[in-house]
Amino acid sequence: MFFRLRYSPFLAQMVVIRRCNLSCGYCSEYDKVSDPVPVETLEERLRKLKALGTFGISLTGGEPTMHPELPRLIRTCREFRFYRTSMISNGFLLRPELIETLNKAGLQRMQLSIDGVQANETTQKVLNNLKKRLQWLRDHARFEVVISAVIGACPPEEADEVVSFVRQLGFGARVLLVHDSQGQLNLSSEDLKAFEDIVDKLPRRWPEFSGYRKELVRGRPAPFKCRAGSRYLYVDEYGKVNWCSQTRNVWSKPLLDYTLNDLREQFHNYKSCNATCTLNCSRSASLFDNWRRQPTATGS
Repeated sequence: MFFRLRYSPFLAQMVVIRRCNLSCGYCSEYDKVSDPVPVETLEERLRKLKALGTFGISLTGGEPTMHPELPRLIRTCREFRFYRTSMISNGFLLRPELIETLNKAGLQRMQLSIDGVQANETTQKVLNNLKKRLQWLRDHARFEVVISAVIGACPPEEADEVVSFVRQLGFGARVLLVHDSQGQLNLSSEDLKAFEDIVDKLPRRWPEFSGYRKELVRGRPAPFKCRAGSRYLYVDEYGKVNWCSQTRNVWSKPLLDYTLNDLREQFHNYKSCNATCTLNCSRSASLFDNWRRQPTATGS
């Protein structure tokens, strides 16, 4: 138990299918051809994550609602007694029947992101296309729903309308920033002004207490002691642990070969991309341990 408190993952994101029904222009986390990962393979990975002491699990993709065995996977997560079982979805395939199925399976949290109000050549994941599905979630979901307005793919003023609509429905609301394939910002001054205006309106959540995003949007580095590979695991469709979704070509190791020593090693391993990283999952999972030692780029 002591080791778990010191090094085990607070969150593991596990890709259950890489295929997606959308083709968002900024996204590097999907394809159009991959088959679902076999459910038995995914259950083996869940068992390993539990053995590593993982607290929370998030099923992701691609688009996880395209996996035919998603309810079974959620039930398995609950049977393994992860502290929280969640999933990330674009929402397009949600119907009342599926929402009720997810309720019965024991889903505890769903995260969605909405890029704006009007569709454009970059994204279809907008409020005009999702309003009915959000209303179905309001009427049927017995799990927590958290929705993020995203700035960077649509006119920035549309993000404020997304946040207002989401809060009227009673859902948790956040604001995120589109990043490039390396997890770095590439936004206009109008985007950044809209982001700051919305952040000032929303209640502050635990992960935002550091204020790192305000530093990044002003062009200043916001370094942190990244604990990816330990406090946060990204398990891709091949069953490999990566630091995050944007570093899949930088470092990986098969999950089934992962050990407690790997958790300890990656906890202390310095990641050179930390100063300008925008990935909220990695930063949030690392925040608790910011007081603990980690070597810097110079080894000090």
